[in-house]
Amino acid sequence: MKFKRIFLIILDSVGVGASIDSEKYHDNDANTLAHLIDKTDIFIPNLKKMGLLNTITMDNKEADAYYTIAEPKNEGKDCVSSHYEIMGITPNKTFVNFNYGPFPRELLERIASVTKKPIVGNVITDAYSAINRLYKRQKETKALIIYTTGDSNLEVAADEEIIPLSDLYTYCEQIREITKNDNWNVAMVVARPFKNIDNKLVLTEDAKAFTISPNNKSVLESLQKNNLQTISIGKVNDIFNGVGINKVIKSSSNTEGINKLLDIMSKNFDGLCVVNLNDFDYLYGASRNIDGYKKSLEEFDVQIPLIINELNIDDLLIITSDHGNDVTMENFNHTRENVPVLIYSRNFIESGQIDILNTFADIGATIADNFDVEKPWIGNSFLSKLK
Repeated sequence: MKFKRIFLIILDSVGVGASIDSEKYHDNDANTLAHLIDKTDIFIPNLKKMGLLNTITMDNKEADAYYTIAEPKNEGKDCVSSHYEIMGITPNKTFVNFNYGPFPRELLERIASVTKKPIVGNVITDAYSAINRLYKRQKETKALIIYTTGDSNLEVAADEEIIPLSDLYTYCEQIREITKNDNWNVAMVVARPFKNIDNKLVLTEDAKAFTISPNNKSVLESLQKNNLQTISIGKVNDIFNGVGINKVIKSSSNTEGINKLLDIMSKNFDGLCVVNLNDFDYLYGASRNIDGYKKSLEEFDVQIPLIINELNIDDLLIITSDHGNDVTMENFNHTRENVPVLIYSRNFIESGQIDILNTFADIGATIADNFDVEKPWIGNSFLSKLK
């Protein structure tokens, strides 16, 4: 069974249980979805019908879609490593994590020397906590607010009235070059512009991730080489540094991302559309906001019928994640978890549980198999299991 269009939705950080190697990452008790269910009265009937809850225990139960879990094989638990793996590649270097302490003094001194800007912050926190805590000092000193949400990112926040957006991007590009050093090799340097609107600090939609280009060819490049569309909605384009992406669509929220997905689904094309829904991770997982995470997942659940209604008979929908971010954990870190994989088409005559995928790359391999393009570096296709 082959499909003309594949829509891949990545629910950023919606993990479904500790991976087999989670103890190495101090995450052996992590389970983002299960703990969210335990702590709230979350209501997600559409995702339940598709089999999402079945992925927590992998009990063989009925579902409207095929469902399984995928196990991580990359060495990190950051967005870049995970998205790379989904698309069939692994980084040639393990990204440095800053989960248990601030950035080293040598790194900050180097940043200050190159950017010619003072630095405030150097804390592990979420974006809104960082800017609300440090805005006054930035206003007084014109300093860069630098922090991390844990794992492998370095975030730089600035009020656009104090540090213009173009300058912020330039500073982040400089920091990206600095952090290519093996000792400081973070996955992403992220520009976080914000504005003071009626005495309330608001993050803008101009956030930008500065990454590095993949070290091997991804499925995206194979599709592009064969004149198939590769459409990015959300931060996917930034993660791959633009490599292998034909069409870039910005999105500042889950709601906007889904609306733009629905618009793309109304268009005629052959190829792949990848959507990253980042609110789960960025707004709620990083800040350990249980109620916000619950509400965000419920809002996505309401969109499921709209997405399914836009599917053509020869379309394939895959819903997955990239890592966990257990909102019940005390720190701000991502969590090393298996991720759910839900697979749906109007053309299916069967559904239910399929074998566990021992790498995220099986998703990319399946996409490559569907479009008869070059097989990725890692992963095995499950296309033949879809009936």
